[in-house]
Amino acid sequence: MNIIVFALLALLAITAVAIARLRELWAAIMFTGIYSFLSASWMMILDAPDVAFTEAAVGAGISTVLMLSTMALTGQGEDIPRKSSWMPILIVVVTGATLVYGTLDMPALGAPDAPVQLYPSPSYVERSVEDMHGLPNVVTALLASYRGYDTLGETTVVLTAGIAVLLILRRDPKEASATEPSAGDEPA
Repeated sequence: MNIIVFALLALLAITAVAIARLRELWAAIMFTGIYSFLSASWMMILDAPDVAFTEAAVGAGISTVLMLSTMALTGQGEDIPRKSSWMPILIVVVTGATLVYGTLDMPALGAPDAPVQLYPSPSYVERSVEDMHGLPNVVTALLASYRGYDTLGETTVVLTAGIAVLLILRRDPKEASATEPSAGDEPA
């Protein structure tokens, strides 16, 4: 199992470096989709299927479509910078070091005294059928009732993002009629 985790982490690192080095936007967008699928696979191995599903749907699916749509509206290439700046790399290194520092006090994966093993209490499993009036699926009970506001918030975010995309991609009727020839016009 550790070999698979290390292989996925290595592929994630390689993909991240490739994304940073690519100059062709289409290839960078495709690599971000690959990165999201690798992240979703890693989250599945860590027993987080709901997070993995969200990452696959939003990270690889919706984000890729949005970036490809944006590229279709803006252009295919990137302007090559005239000078190199060390500030972005410094920000990335500091952020990465902070994240690594934050993981130093985490318990070992699968440790019996880890908070994930202690909380939530087994009472969720025991009480879910009674609390949810016979709903047999504990995961559905947790998402629909115990985490109802959280799930509603996530749904609202996805709905708002979808509406924003539709508003961004819609064409103004005046603009559409100005660019399209009318029925009486003949091409020159």
